[in-house]
Amino acid sequence: MMYTLNQMLFALFCLFFFNISFTQNEKDQEKNPIIVIDPGHGGKDPGAMTAQGIKEKDIVLAIAFKMIVLNDTLFENSLRLFLTRYTDTLIALRDRTLLAKTLKADIFISIHCNQAINTTAAGTDVFIYPKSEAQASASTYLGLTIQKGLADILGVKKRGLKYGNFQVLRDNDSNASILLELGFLSQSDEAIYLSNEESQSAIALVILQSIIKFLGL
Repeated sequence: MMYTLNQMLFALFCLFFFNISFTQNEKDQEKNPIIVIDPGHGGKDPGAMTAQGIKEKDIVLAIAFKMIVLNDTLFENSLRLFLTRYTDTLIALRDRTLLAKTLKADIFISIHCNQAINTTAAGTDVFIYPKSEAQASASTYLGLTIQKGLADILGVKKRGLKYGNFQVLRDNDSNASILLELGFLSQSDEAIYLSNEESQSAIALVILQSIIKFLGL
C-alpha cells in the first residue's frame, strides 16, 4: 500500500522535525550543501505519459517545486536547492550537468518516471554511473537511502540499483549523482499515485529527508 502526505506527515514530524536546527543565519546558509535537482524532459519532450495523458515532464517538475517549498517551510533551507529547469522548457543535457559543475554541487539528482510495455512493471529504479570509487560509493548510498525511504515510508516497491550510461551522470562531477525513476506511468496504480498532488508532496518530503540523512545533517 502506498501512502499520501497526510497519512505520513505526522510520523515524519515525530521522527525528523526536531532534528533540524532553526538557528542558521544567512552566513551559515551559504555553507549549506548544494543540491541540484534535475526534473527530466520538458518542453517538446514530454517523457512518459499516463493513459489519461498526464506527462512525466509535469509530474517531475511538480515534485521538484514541492522540494523547494518543503525545504523552506520545514527545514529553513538547510539545503541549497537549485533546479535545472523552472518552467516547461527543454534544457540540453550538457547544460544540466554544466549547472551542477558551475555550482560545484554536492549532490545531483535527475528525477524521472518510467514506462514499460509490461503494464504490471512497478517500482523505483536508481541509476548510477561510477566515475571513481568514492563517487560510486557516495552515489550508491544516496540512491539506496532514497529508495529505502520511498519503500519504508510510502510503500513504493524497490527495483534496486543499476548502472546507467546517461549523459547527465556520465558528464557529472558532483560528489554523488543519481538518476531516480519514481515509478511507472504505464502501471495504473502508480500512474494515479504519481499524478496526485499529495503523493507528490510525500515523495518530495521523503527525498529531502533522505538527502539530509545521507549528508548527516
